[in-house]
Amino acid sequence: MKKTYKKAVLKALERTRTIENETLTEEDIQHLPAIVQKYIHYSGSIGKEKVSNFRAEFTGGIRSKSSEDFMPLKSVQYNFMDEPTRLFYIVAKKKGIPAKGIHLYRDQKAIMLVKILGLFTAVDAKGDEMNQGETVTLFNDMCFMAPATLVDRNIEWEATDALTVDAKFTNGSITIGATLYFNEEGELVNFLSNDRFETTDGKTYKNFPWLTPVTGYTNINGYRLPSGAKLIYKHPDEDLCYGEFALKSIEYNCKDFK
Repeated sequence: MKKTYKKAVLKALERTRTIENETLTEEDIQHLPAIVQKYIHYSGSIGKEKVSNFRAEFTGGIRSKSSEDFMPLKSVQYNFMDEPTRLFYIVAKKKGIPAKGIHLYRDQKAIMLVKILGLFTAVDAKGDEMNQGETVTLFNDMCFMAPATLVDRNIEWEATDALTVDAKFTNGSITIGATLYFNEEGELVNFLSNDRFETTDGKTYKNFPWLTPVTGYTNINGYRLPSGAKLIYKHPDEDLCYGEFALKSIEYNCKDFK
């Protein structure tokens, strides 16, 4: 799986290596709702290069039920903006047994593959629900990890009040919706979408509201970004927090594989 992930990243890097990124200016953000403009300012993105891709590393934990302990994990991902792409590699352990997984989203199609001990397939997911769900995840990444990308013309914005905006993001034939919640300081503090699906095996999909409340902000490489977030599906009987992630590093406009 790591070879598959690396091959996909190298192909995307080759495609984007010659992109010359312009500087993000005040003029670029004038069409956005006021609170989104404030957030981009808060993040420190104005006056820096526009983002064509980024690489991020996380630590955290994941589980499928609230009664379970979190499995510790490490993950690394590359996202590309020119042709919306998200390439995600994860290593986790459950009771000392290693599991590895990949999420690959490119050409409007997504797959998720998880193997135990590198041999036994635990999850093999693909199809329309995955394609739509990973479009939500990619837009979530843009919002939290690359605020400069929110000038993308494939996003439609509508402010519902001074601190809340609705957004629609379109990639080809797929359009997803989300609501973004900000605080007075200009921080993006939560993200809600009804367009993502929960699956534990890649066969059965259930549609629940998906939230990613932020646990704090940090300064990293000259930017102010979320230091971590929780991943929650809002079930009828409980809010299932199935993941916790902490941002460890981020690099923009990468030229080489790392």
